Amino acid sequence: MTTQPHQIVQKLWSYCNLLRDDGLSYGDYVEQLSLLLFLKMADEQSRPPYSKPSPVPEGLDWQSLLARDGVELESHYRKVLEELGRKPGMLGMIFRKAQNRIQDPAKLRRLIVDLIDREQWSMMSADVKGDAYEGLLQKNAEDVKGGAGQYFTPRPLIQAIVDVVRPRPGETICDPACGTGGFLLAAHDYVARNYQLDVEQKRRLKDGTLFGVELVDAVARLCCMNLLLHGIAGDGAESVPIKVRDSLAEHGGVFYDVVLTNPPFGRKSSVTIVNGEGKAEKESLVVHRDDFWATTSNKQLNFLQHVYTLLNEDGRAAVVVPDNVLFEGGAGETIRRKLLQAADVHTLLRLPTGVFYAQGVKANVLFFDRRPAAEKPWTEKLWIYDLRTNKHFTLKKHPLTRADLEDFVACFNPDNRHERTESERFKSFPYDELVTRDKANLDIFWLRDESLEDAANLPEPGVIAAEIVEDLQAALEQFAAIEEDLGK
Repeated sequence: MTTQPHQIVQKLWSYCNLLRDDGLSYGDYVEQLSLLLFLKMADEQSRPPYSKPSPVPEGLDWQSLLARDGVELESHYRKVLEELGRKPGMLGMIFRKAQNRIQDPAKLRRLIVDLIDREQWSMMSADVKGDAYEGLLQKNAEDVKGGAGQYFTPRPLIQAIVDVVRPRPGETICDPACGTGGFLLAAHDYVARNYQLDVEQKRRLKDGTLFGVELVDAVARLCCMNLLLHGIAGDGAESVPIKVRDSLAEHGGVFYDVVLTNPPFGRKSSVTIVNGEGKAEKESLVVHRDDFWATTSNKQLNFLQHVYTLLNEDGRAAVVVPDNVLFEGGAGETIRRKLLQAADVHTLLRLPTGVFYAQGVKANVLFFDRRPAAEKPWTEKLWIYDLRTNKHFTLKKHPLTRADLEDFVACFNPDNRHERTESERFKSFPYDELVTRDKANLDIFWLRDESLEDAANLPEPGVIAAEIVEDLQAALEQFAAIEEDLGK
């Protein structure tokens, strides 16, 4: 039995190349693996030494797939997906709207019999299964053309964010744009690793601590499978921690102690409509909510407002936001001023380029705590850590690692963030200075870019090219937004 995560990933991924000849994308392949792995593991769990009742009805289970071949197998697999998608709980969530993407019955049979059935997945530790699945998700995210990168936040960044936010046992944790579940998994692991939990706390950590919302069915399926393979929210639980809906459409009525999220990149919320001439047009979706400070079609600004509304009093948040959230006027200025007043906006991490799979985005992480209503502004100082100036990363040759964020974590001082000291990359800016800046602009830099003054300090040509691509794509997105606004 294969026991190393990278070996499992390599074994499963090698078959993907064969299926790509039939037009199957990386995302489709990972999705089909998720569905089949669930059925195989449910079958294993129903046998000794586990002997658990299977959540999958007889006749729609793994054995029913093994017993068929050819066209009969393909037809039965479609039936399995359709019927299980109507079931309640985690079972229905994983199979919700699932479709067979493998058109060749012989290749479907080989995937079932030769690849998945030969492993005893339940015998593997949750770490091995989970790490292997994370490896598949990362490979899927690297498929730039498929756009899957927008659902995959770099894991070293997630780890650093969770390490400074420090979720505690008993706290509820939400990601309103959960993607494949990276923040939820990291938060779970942090609590499990750093605290001695009793039986009830362990049960609560698995069921009643983590909550996510995802707009896209296929991505929610990957998230549920990721949680399941990591040993979370399993055992056929009826309570599903992931909801499929539009986070921005409504509040949801539940408040949380911690919110960690990287909302999807893209400035505008829009819907495609067909006009009277039969042509498709995009129409901006302006979000109207009574609990928002400002009305705008800017999806990132709306997510920032939404995160604030989700927090319990004294709740903590960390949100990945693009640069435009820091400087945009109009609704952006209103939201920044309100947030500085109503919350303790204490830390901003300026991220380097070249760390996200979705290119063209210059991003930051904004940390703030919700506070009770008061006349006096809750923000006293905003501490900014600049990890961007004179820092050069690429996804393959020089990827961001957890070690690259060690100095930020140390400067953040999660033991007592009220006892911080300034450094070359870490500066504080008092509230009065922030609100007197034009439009309350938080897009603040102070380090000198050495590459502009000394050609000897220039990074490698590949890094320069990647940064140029990032800048051009970001500029194109801003121009497209301006064109859309002018065309109204």
